[in-house]
Amino acid sequence: MDYLKKILTARVYDVAVETPLQHAPKLSARLGAEVWLKREDEQPVFSFKLRGAYNKMALLSPEQRGRGVVCASAGNHAQGVALSARKLACRATIVMPVTTPSLKIDAVRALGGEVVLHGESYSDAHVHALELCEIHGYTFVHPFDDPDVIAGQGTIAMEILRQHQGPIHAVFAAIGGGGLISGVAAYIKAVRPEIKVIGVQTTDSDAMIRSVRAGDRVALADVGLFSDGTAVKLVGEETFRLARELVDDFVAVDADAACAAIKDVFEDTRSILEPAGALSVAGAKQYAAKHGLQGETLVAIACGANINFNRLRFVAERAEVGEEREALFAVTIPERRGSFKRLCELIGHRSVTEFNYRISDATSAHLFIGLAVGDRAESAEQARRFTDEGFPVVDLTGDELSKEHVRHMVGGRSPLARDERLYRFEFPERPGALMRFLANMPPNWNISLFHYRNQGADYARTLVGLQIPDDDLAAFHDFTAGLGYPCVDETDNPVYRLFLR
Repeated sequence: MDYLKKILTARVYDVAVETPLQHAPKLSARLGAEVWLKREDEQPVFSFKLRGAYNKMALLSPEQRGRGVVCASAGNHAQGVALSARKLACRATIVMPVTTPSLKIDAVRALGGEVVLHGESYSDAHVHALELCEIHGYTFVHPFDDPDVIAGQGTIAMEILRQHQGPIHAVFAAIGGGGLISGVAAYIKAVRPEIKVIGVQTTDSDAMIRSVRAGDRVALADVGLFSDGTAVKLVGEETFRLARELVDDFVAVDADAACAAIKDVFEDTRSILEPAGALSVAGAKQYAAKHGLQGETLVAIACGANINFNRLRFVAERAEVGEEREALFAVTIPERRGSFKRLCELIGHRSVTEFNYRISDATSAHLFIGLAVGDRAESAEQARRFTDEGFPVVDLTGDELSKEHVRHMVGGRSPLARDERLYRFEFPERPGALMRFLANMPPNWNISLFHYRNQGADYARTLVGLQIPDDDLAAFHDFTAGLGYPCVDETDNPVYRLFLR
């Protein structure tokens, strides 16, 4: 099939726009390579999928469009089909997995698409969409395994090579079912075969990578849902053929790396990509580091920005770990006066991202600590410092249980917390502020509970349990007044009595 001709004659610009190719200066400086972002998140439906959907539907006969179309999609293809149907004045039924973010469901409905929720993944929705074709005579608009859809996506590569005429080492594209990578590779290898085409998948949705390695399509039993736009159990026949023949290499990244890439793009563009939209950036970073690509030009296709706002909480939490800029430790210290302060002196002016502690044992204390670091080597060095000073440490940076759950669960009641009073402090969020607070605390007031988490604001919120005898309360009030930080006594808060006291 002459994909070059199909791409050059694709009918996408009735609804799609030519998106900018934008330089990413901060990311380029960090990687030592010139990184360019193809901003497909700036399409009218905030995703590249509009290109392939419209090209397919524009080439249907009037009779086919008159019967209506149906598609299965996790969201972005659905919006492309819905907008294309509105432009072409035909009926569109969209089958979406029940796991689809509400943002995408609402967007499809706003464009006039009739939404049917079915199944846990794209593959489940696909089967149901085909059943609707049999029942109602709809024309199925495949999200990736169709030559006209592939050709529509290939217009992205056509624009990239027109917008950047100098040398390009590699173009990176996310892979779900394979439509984007197939179209991009078909055009680039026909016009500029020296440019590498690199596909990027998540480690828990890597059907294309497994299929290419096996030499045949491999169906996954389950797929990860964080990057819902690429959660595909089985890639297409045509996309598999093209990817196997034309794609130079593949990269697998985890969810933390995707979160870090979302942050990278935000810092350079002030735009927020969805996880699938940032996979190409995560892949480019990993590939550049592995191959030492200094000074090379890399293009990452930022393919979508349909992300639920609530998901940003998880992204912000995991971005620093994904970039290896946050290290998590479990540190054990002797339960005696002065140990806490000595630990703080070891941390010094390093930025603390998390500090959790609850008294539970008469001889030793276990603290959950997060620290800002430059890289994994710095994390290992800090762990050695703890150990050398007699504080046993376990590095939790790569532990999923710690990152996802335990960091939020440190606490509980303790019979050792006699005379405990609970206080909530706020102080400026700057390096050393937390350590200054701890270092100035008189040693005769034992800390029985401590919780701090950097929330990215200009001020920090800290919860502290202190064992203060009644006759020392006046001295404590003098101490808090001298700090100059807002302080609220939460000792009588019913939540404290129910869960911590």
